[in-house]
Amino acid sequence: MTLFLIVLFAALVFEYINGFHDAANAIATVVSTKVLTPRQAIMMAAFFNLLGALMGTAVAKTIGGGLVDANVATMPTILAALISAIIWGLFTWWLGLPSSSSHALVGGLCGAALATAKGNWGVLHWSEMVDGKHIGIWPKIVMPMLLSPLIGFVGGGLLMLFLYAVLKRATPHFINKWFGKLQIVSASWMGFSHGTNDAQKTMGIIALALFTGTQAGAFDDVPSWLHFLRTPEFEVHRWVMLTCAIVMAAGTAGGGWRIIKTMGHKMVKLQPIHGFAAETTAAAIIGVASHIGIPLSTTHVISTSIMGVGATKRLSAVKWGVVSRIVWAWVLTLPITGLLGYLVCRCLHSAGY
Repeated sequence: MTLFLIVLFAALVFEYINGFHDAANAIATVVSTKVLTPRQAIMMAAFFNLLGALMGTAVAKTIGGGLVDANVATMPTILAALISAIIWGLFTWWLGLPSSSSHALVGGLCGAALATAKGNWGVLHWSEMVDGKHIGIWPKIVMPMLLSPLIGFVGGGLLMLFLYAVLKRATPHFINKWFGKLQIVSASWMGFSHGTNDAQKTMGIIALALFTGTQAGAFDDVPSWLHFLRTPEFEVHRWVMLTCAIVMAAGTAGGGWRIIKTMGHKMVKLQPIHGFAAETTAAAIIGVASHIGIPLSTTHVISTSIMGVGATKRLSAVKWGVVSRIVWAWVLTLPITGLLGYLVCRCLHSAGY
């Protein structure tokens, strides 16, 4: 029971970090275009993150049972995954790099599961068909990781070109006035979509911990008022959803100014119409992914949408030196967190857990 409480605490710390680390996803553009003040933008993003986090559990089920064998996972496995994701999240936040909290958690979980199974790669679900649906690391993680940035870049560019064509006779005053208002809508949608995807990842981890603890008998002697902890089948309880939603909203309210500065100012100079195009593109992609249970990197999608929108101005408008640093952080996230998860789990085992 004590170890579960430690895991629960670590999961909520990760969720909080995810909130302020990825707050930039929803509000960087609306702040950089000066449509909203930083305080207004953060409060708006926190509210819509909270709302989105309560919508559905498809992504949570993918994280909790679709990537590694749930019967192999132990409390130290889950704790090691969370510790590795927290370390990477704080490190990239300190550098001001918008890395993927999703991939950090997935990498940590896979590495920790390998350590628990003593190097048996069979505990990882690579690609399987269950109830007519594809599950596993390849269809749910790797393919979206490769395709979503491309779709974000192309989608953002195409939407921006469409807006240019439709509004070619409009005055700059008209465009800035109306897209300043529309960008509030697109930023709200982006915050909502972020909540539907990112908050669910921690829900899945906590649900996995509850299932693991029940299987191991950790909750057999708990008082009757704690009976809700017992989870004989993998299930995402309502209290888990609500707790994760509140913690993520609190993290978002805490901001994440280093990453906001990178995404909103350093990559490309944006105006309200550009912010609207980038946010609308990213929100639509993330919304579809959440519906079908793909734990997408919201960071990858909004970042590449901003790049695609900026590239329509001219390719040199995008500061590709900054972009290259971001891409390296993306590439390294899975292998580094996988290694961290493996090492932390081995350390926990050596300590007798």
